[in-house]
This record gives sequence, C-alpha cells and structure tokens, in this order.
Amino acid sequence: MGKPLNIFVCQSCGTIHGKWAGRCDSCGQWNSLVEEITAQNKPKSGLRKKSRGIEFVDLAGISKDVPRIDTGIAELNRVTGGGLVPGSALLIGGDPGIGKSTLLLQACGAMASAGVKTAYISGEEATAQIRRRAKRLGLADTPVDLAAETSVGPIIDGLMQTKPDVIIIDSIQTLWTDLLGAAPGTVAQVRACAQELTRYAKKRGACVILVGHVTKDGQIAGPRVVEHMVDAVLYFEGDRANQFRILRAHKNRFGPTDEIGVFEMGEMGLSEVANPSALFLDGRSEAASGTAVFAGLEGTRPLLTEIQALVAPAAFGTPRRAVVGWDSGRLAMVLAVLEARCGVNFGGKDVYLNVAGGLKINEPAADLAVAAALASSVFDTALPADCVVFGEISLSGDIRTASRTDARLKEASKLGFKRAISANQTNRTSTKTTSSLPIIEIKALPELISRVEAFSEG
Repeated sequence: MGKPLNIFVCQSCGTIHGKWAGRCDSCGQWNSLVEEITAQNKPKSGLRKKSRGIEFVDLAGISKDVPRIDTGIAELNRVTGGGLVPGSALLIGGDPGIGKSTLLLQACGAMASAGVKTAYISGEEATAQIRRRAKRLGLADTPVDLAAETSVGPIIDGLMQTKPDVIIIDSIQTLWTDLLGAAPGTVAQVRACAQELTRYAKKRGACVILVGHVTKDGQIAGPRVVEHMVDAVLYFEGDRANQFRILRAHKNRFGPTDEIGVFEMGEMGLSEVANPSALFLDGRSEAASGTAVFAGLEGTRPLLTEIQALVAPAAFGTPRRAVVGWDSGRLAMVLAVLEARCGVNFGGKDVYLNVAGGLKINEPAADLAVAAALASSVFDTALPADCVVFGEISLSGDIRTASRTDARLKEASKLGFKRAISANQTNRTSTKTTSSLPIIEIKALPELISRVEAFSEG
C-alpha cells in the first residue's frame, strides 16, 4: 500500500485537481470540489512487472450468437433491439417519479413468470415498500428475489451465490464501496461501483440494469465515463402531469438508437401503447387554426403527431419564442425562411410551438408541418382535417423529400387520412411511392403558403 494521496474531484464533471479551489477550471462550477483519499502506488524500480500478456484471436472467426432475454414487455424489447443481451450492462435515467422503478419491476415480474431468474436490489426503498408496490401492480406472486443494500461488496457476494440472469440496481447513486473514503453519490463512488457491477456482468454472463438519477439539465448524474462503460443508455421521458411516457435509446451496442417505446401510466402501472399515433391524435379538434398533423418516423415505426402553433401580437417590446418538444434553433430557421422567401412577417409577434402529447421530435422532416402550422395560425385558417404534412425545408425555401414515404402514408391512411402535403416525389432516387394516399406535391415553401391561403378561400 502506497502513501495516501489527497486529491480533489469535481462532482459535476469529474476533473481531478491537486488542491482545493472554489471553482472548477474544467466546467466552471462553484463549490463542486470534494476531497478524496487515494493510495499512491509507485514501483520501487523503473522495471515493469512481467505479466502473462493477452491472447489474440482472428477477426474472421465465428462466434456463437447468444439468445436474447425476452423482457415480457414488447415496447422495452423494441428499444433494446429485441430483448436483453446476457453479459451486458444497461443504464436507465429519467426524472424523479417518471416511472423507472415501476417499469423495471414490471419487467422483473414478467421475466420471473417466464422462468428467468431475476433479482431486484434497491438502495432507496425497503423490501416492504417494494412488496407493497408489487402488490399494487399485481406482481405479488412472481418469484423475484428482493434485497435492500447499498454496499457493493455484499451485493457482489450475494449475486455470486444466487447467480441471477437479470439484476436491477436501483439506483447506482446510492451505492458505495469501502475501498474509497468518499461519500455515496460522489463521482468516485459512482464510477467505482458501476465498474464493479459491469465487470460482474461481463464475467458471469448476467444482464445488469442500473437506474441513474438525472440532474436539472436532464443528464444522468455522475461522471460521463459511466455511460461509456455500459452497453446501452436509455432515457425515460415524459411529463408527470401527462400520462404518456417515452422510452428512448441514446446508446445501444446491440440495437438501433432511434427506436422509442410508448407507455401510458395508469393506476395499475405502465401499460404498452400498441398504436401511439391514435393515442397522440386523441381529442384532436376537427377544424382549428394553427394545427398540422405530422407524419413522422421513430426508428422503424411511423408515428403521427399534432404540431400546434400560435402566432400572436407581442405584448412587450421583445417578441417571445417558446418551443416545447422541438428544437428552438430549428424553429428560428423556419421563421427566417418564411420571412425571407415567403414575406411572412414575425417581427412583432410572439410565436409558441408545441408538440401534442409530450413527444420530442428530432426529425428534419417536421419542418414542413411546423411551417404549415405557423402559416395556419398567421392566416387564421384551419388546414383540412384529413391531411398530413411532412418534408424538410432548405434555406433556399425548397422542400426536400423524407425517407420511407410509403410507411408514413400507410400509417396515415390506416388512421383515416385522405391526402398528404409533401415534397415533389418525381426526383426521388428510389422507387416511387406505391401508396394509394394522394400527395399534394410542392417544390418550394411559397407553394405551401399559397395552399394555406387557398384553404381559407375555399
């Protein structure tokens, strides 16, 4: 054991400092440096100790595919890429009270009922509290192993004895190891505990799911190195005032990162939404200005959502721009193109944009739907209730085609829509769409403004 060395670690970014300072030089946070004691191990000589080395294999070799573990929840299987992979580590984050523990407890119950040996270890709740929640969810009779522990040492020892296939750790910020003198939840403790659990998952072939707290910025608390250690990072999104929940993959070594899972929170926990398009469009007004239905795409799933816009005179000198569910920078670009290419003035007006249902859209094909909703609000004209809109807007005002047009139109036709407004399909490099849903093709943004004005006249 070497001589103890005192270091100061920033609890915001994980940067190590040799001495205490009031402000972190890396991230700029004040009063975030915490003292930690480590062991400084220096070799007595400059010679490195000889080791047995590593064994290399051929890249062209054949590896046996490991079957995935069915979670019993189709939406969770979709986001993870088809189920849980043995020997992997997952990290799930989300706002407090959003339903992370509920989702994982339901998944544990479904897997345990199917014969998968599962273990649920909580550092925040007692076993009696977990049993009460399981009884409320109808999972009281499922053979799930429960434990309430915060020390990593006893957790690893207990797992090596019982050898479960799936392990839930709720949460990683509550764990600590006696090898470090730092308090639980600090950067050093979170990093060390995550490393121990990830090593166990790789060595024993079990799937470890870690629950992570999030900061006020929506990022998982602790060092970013934890997200690099694990194989998948999932975020549970949604508004606590809204019953819809979105599970989205931000990193996945065993599947796509553009898939989403849609859930609805109810008295009996989370229920899967088989047709999210119908759910997001539920209660939509037949004729209301400032709304447009966007035919989007989330991974392999087409998804229809309502874009709501309100353009009103500014009450104060500086116009306000408020966006919920979309990129504010993208809205500024669409407003600029509308002003420069179409002559629609937003200088003295407040602009409010909202994606109904609490969904967050990142697809550029939503540009045309946003522009249609803005134009509908400016001219106080309702778009046809049986029309969907999608397409990307360039800075020149041209409309570009979106990918997988057939899937978007098929989903719209299934929900009763009769037509679509999109880009010109004749310049597509792929085969032309075979959908029976007619498309109102436009080449540039001024054509959309003309269409909206024509709707008001006729």
